[in-house]
Amino acid sequence: MRRRGGDEDAGGGPVTAPRPTINLPVLVLNASMEPLSIVPTRRAVVLTLTEKAEVVHEDGRWLRSESLRLRAPTVVRLQRQVRVPVRRRAGLSRRAVLLRDGQRCQYCGGAAEDVDHVIPRSRGGPHAWENVVAACRRCNSRKQDRTPREAGLRLARRPGAPPPAFWLLARVGELDDAWRGYLTPYLGVRWAPVLDLLPVIHRR
Repeated sequence: MRRRGGDEDAGGGPVTAPRPTINLPVLVLNASMEPLSIVPTRRAVVLTLTEKAEVVHEDGRWLRSESLRLRAPTVVRLQRQVRVPVRRRAGLSRRAVLLRDGQRCQYCGGAAEDVDHVIPRSRGGPHAWENVVAACRRCNSRKQDRTPREAGLRLARRPGAPPPAFWLLARVGELDDAWRGYLTPYLGVRWAPVLDLLPVIHRR
C-alpha cells in the first residue's frame, strides 16, 4: 500500500539544508520489505518507471518534465526478491562508531569527537567493533597507548557490533522520517534510538 507523508519534517535530529527533490535519497526495500539500500530519487524513479519497483511511500511533492508528472518517492519496494551477500556485521567506520555510541565519550560521557581503540593497536588490539569506542579528545589524550585501567579510565559499557541494518544509517548519515517504520524492526529495541541522532532530511 502506498502511503503519503506530510510537508513537515518530524524527528528527533536537526534538519538538513533543502536540496532539489531529484537529488534526495530514497530507501529501497527488498520484496521481503527488508531495507536493502539507499539511492538518489532519480534512480528510484527509473526503478518504478521500468516496473522493477513500486512506490510504498511518497512525500506529496511532484516531479515534472515535459512528458512526465509523478509523485516523488521516499520509499520504494522491489517487485522481485534480490539475493544479497550475508552481512554478518555492519561496516566499521568513525561515523558508524560515533553513531553507535550516541556521539558520547565512552569514558567520561562528554561529547565525542573521535574514536579510540580500547586495547591500543600498538599492543595488538584489533580494529573491530568490540575494541573501538567513541571518545573525546581529552580522554583520548589522557589514555594514549595504554589500556583504560592503566590510564585510570572506565568504559561506560562493553563495545559490540550493531546489527547489519545499521550500515545503511552510517552510510547515508541522515534520515527521512518515513523510513523509521521500515528500519526499526531490523534495528531492534537496542539500536532504534540511534534514529533520533540523525539529521532529518528537509524536502522542499
